[in-house]
Amino acid sequence: MKTQRVFGLHAVGSLLQRDPARVSVLLVQEGRRDARVEELLALAGRAGVPVRRVARSELDERVPGVSHQGVVAESGTAAAGLTEKGLPDFLAGLGEAPFLLVLDGVQDPHNLGACLRSADAAGVHAVIVPRDRAAPLNGAARKVACGAADAVPLVRVTNLARTLRGLRDAGIWIHGAAGDAPQSLYEADLSGPLALVLGGEGKGLRRLTREHCDSLIAIPMAGSVGSLNVSVAAGICLFEARRQRGLATVASSPPS
Repeated sequence: MKTQRVFGLHAVGSLLQRDPARVSVLLVQEGRRDARVEELLALAGRAGVPVRRVARSELDERVPGVSHQGVVAESGTAAAGLTEKGLPDFLAGLGEAPFLLVLDGVQDPHNLGACLRSADAAGVHAVIVPRDRAAPLNGAARKVACGAADAVPLVRVTNLARTLRGLRDAGIWIHGAAGDAPQSLYEADLSGPLALVLGGEGKGLRRLTREHCDSLIAIPMAGSVGSLNVSVAAGICLFEARRQRGLATVASSPPS
């Protein structure tokens, strides 16, 4: 079984808090005894996770080319997350209007991690990505996500267009972000059952994905830059939706 490695203080801390049974050993750099590392050691101790003090060179060898911050958690199992088959029942059981983020071909793990972090902060119920031509949820993505990778379900689907059709059939409105869209993000109604769709780096939304959107929306740009990084655009769109959903909740509440 392939060993999985999670690194970075936030990512390792989240894993030890949420799913310590996955961790086979916690590797800590020799000489690191600051408060943040001590917190991780306490979490590992309470969960019965073995801890090994190792040289920095060993950590560099196990996770080359990254900033591991002196901690690496090794695991032989992946988290049992939400599956494509279980998505309809998951949405039906939410008890509130679904709020989803769909990433169409985002291939940079750093962008995936940043999108997960924004999705968690905005209250997104799940992030949906295609199974092929999409970034892996690897150590780099988990580190950038700062724990959000263990908090927000990531659903990999075989056929994104078919999944979007299923979401529409379930009463969820599909809004795709595109620079050439005629409607502004701030003119769209994002308060109800919602899936926001953003395209991959450089190419944006694929043709078939655009065709399965109920509407296309654009972020108004005031400067000379023609487009935004996908993770930045995701954050802007998600928090506008969060703002509108909060207003809708207030409006529907009875006066006290």
